[in-house]
Amino acid sequence: MNDKTTKILLDEEDIPKEWYNIQADLPTPLDPPLNPATLKPLKSDDLKAIFPMGLIRQEMSTERWITIPEDVRDIYRIWRPTPLYRARRLEKYLKTPAKIYYKWEGVSPPGSHKSNTSVPQTYYNLEEGIEVITTETGAGQWGSALAFGTKLFGIKCRVYMVRASYEQKPYRKSMMQVWGAECLSSPTDRTKSGRAILEKDPNTPGSLGIAISEAVEDALSDDNTHYALGSVLNHVCLHQTIIGLEAKRQFEQIDEYPDVIFGCVGGGSNFSGTVFPFLYDKIKGKKPDLRVVACESMACPKLKSGLYTYDFGDQAGLTPLLKMFTLGHDFVPPPIHAGGLRYHGNAPLLCNLYNDKLIDAVAYYQTEVFNAAITFANTEGFIVAPESAHAIKAVIDEALRCKKDNTPKTILFNNSGHGYFDLSSYEAYFDGRLVDYEYPAELVKQSLERLPKI
Repeated sequence: MNDKTTKILLDEEDIPKEWYNIQADLPTPLDPPLNPATLKPLKSDDLKAIFPMGLIRQEMSTERWITIPEDVRDIYRIWRPTPLYRARRLEKYLKTPAKIYYKWEGVSPPGSHKSNTSVPQTYYNLEEGIEVITTETGAGQWGSALAFGTKLFGIKCRVYMVRASYEQKPYRKSMMQVWGAECLSSPTDRTKSGRAILEKDPNTPGSLGIAISEAVEDALSDDNTHYALGSVLNHVCLHQTIIGLEAKRQFEQIDEYPDVIFGCVGGGSNFSGTVFPFLYDKIKGKKPDLRVVACESMACPKLKSGLYTYDFGDQAGLTPLLKMFTLGHDFVPPPIHAGGLRYHGNAPLLCNLYNDKLIDAVAYYQTEVFNAAITFANTEGFIVAPESAHAIKAVIDEALRCKKDNTPKTILFNNSGHGYFDLSSYEAYFDGRLVDYEYPAELVKQSLERLPKI
């Protein structure tokens, strides 16, 4: 790489042919999900009502490498491989000796990393003849990605979008409709779980936990309908490792390796997909000093403030029990503009690694996050999603520490999506209407007291 190189690119034939499954290399084996009725480890048959066997096998697999179907790779070619950028203008602005790189996932048609899993999830459902897929979405990135994937494979899609985001981001709904999906403001009166929430609080801003309950309930009501999840589960994190696998190849091209990696964390999929291939090197002792940092919202800091225990993935208690850091499945986070981070729990794989102290975590207020996003837009040009901006805040802080200590570190972060449908959030920032929410400790305490008894 010469002194002016901005983008490190790969050719289409360099798209990975296999996903990396970190379950093969965990220092501490993953605690199994539990059947909530029996409290015994989940069996594959317990998941058949909502997932195809192709995904169930991936969810439970401990094989290190899992083949990517050619039909999926063909669609990946629309936007993959994604570029690895050197943030030279940001470095210059910060006057830091650090080298800053970011993987830019905003080039996908729906504008985020979520398409990396929506396409294979739809593919495996099509193999079983499923006609409809239901899902939830927070900020709308996942709903958009699933609408995109299902349209390409000819499957119908129904999305339950968290009410706060449904109202803040109307053009995400429009994007889903362009690709033929139905988008509903959650909670709705269509489901038993939605009606129960509305009866309790008609003005609720909604939450991912509530929307998941509605989507799962909907899927269970019809044999030709399945459910798809955009984060948290093992197979979702698996599909996202295409990000980190590409990034490793791109760093090899320039003979570099990151000293520290950052990513925003809601359910954990974009972060996991970026860092898991690199964590392989740390776990195997090849890069023992590698730092990996999850960036959360102060309004919903499950890694920083949650309990590591079994909990439901949704509010109504329809999902299996997952061992994860949680704020309690009926905790409803404040309506921050980073809707994708408003989830009470986290990916079990990520939580396992955090509990083993292979990952660190930080949490930020939304005003300081938007400050960082503006700095990035004014130097690098891209307007990023509020979720992604949490990682940018961490990167800027790290780069300034490098400046203070005169330490030339190499920094990588995953820039998980663009913010072109989040401009109302930026408008709120410029108008001074952003509120720096901090998670309400007393409400979280009450929610944690209602955790399932294992």
